[in-house]
Amino acid sequence: MYKNDRSAESFRLGREVDLLEHYPKSKRDIAARGDQKTESDREIARQFGAAFFDGERRHGYGGFQYHPRFWEPVIPTLQRFYDLKAGSRVLDVGCAKGFMLFDMVRLVPGIDVRGLDISTYAIEQAMPEMKPYLTVGNATDLPYDDNAFDLVIAINTLHNLEGAALAQAFSEVVRVSQKHAFITVDAYRDPEERKAMLAWNLTAKTIKSIDDWKAYFAEVGYAGDFYWFMP
Repeated sequence: MYKNDRSAESFRLGREVDLLEHYPKSKRDIAARGDQKTESDREIARQFGAAFFDGERRHGYGGFQYHPRFWEPVIPTLQRFYDLKAGSRVLDVGCAKGFMLFDMVRLVPGIDVRGLDISTYAIEQAMPEMKPYLTVGNATDLPYDDNAFDLVIAINTLHNLEGAALAQAFSEVVRVSQKHAFITVDAYRDPEERKAMLAWNLTAKTIKSIDDWKAYFAEVGYAGDFYWFMP
């Protein structure tokens, strides 16, 4: 992976690949959601506390509970694409309560996982089986050694940062990944999708067009894999 060496003669963008194609899609009314959300709601959500995970729906998930139907269909795709097996080292940046890692451990026996989330509440409420592997922390300063992981995943996480903090988070993902990284971020292709994205958004501070995101990846030296979240 390109290690933010700005003197490199060339930069190759990573793979644009939908590794979450089997994740269940929401069927909620996007326009209604936008009408119901206020800046106060977004401010509360961005604290990533109890209100965001397990409070009222307008502040976040409205109850963030484990169910295998979410990540169980996704893990085999990740496993095949990155050849995950016993001994593979995986980090989930923005792991919340550890649901994805729980299913990964179930479906890929012997895999070595770690998770990090900025939410103390989420880590405290994490699945008991996963708590030993989860850490409260910030994506801008990952508490892991260089090249510590075979795969670093950040699903709808990094876009919650902006400016220098966002660039630093990408740099950290690159630093701790020995082989692969996969991120998803809020994005849009046209004005209508941008309108829908802004109506849907609750926590993201950086939302770009697909072309602008790709240019940004080159700017910060991120050559890992990527895809987009669009409601």
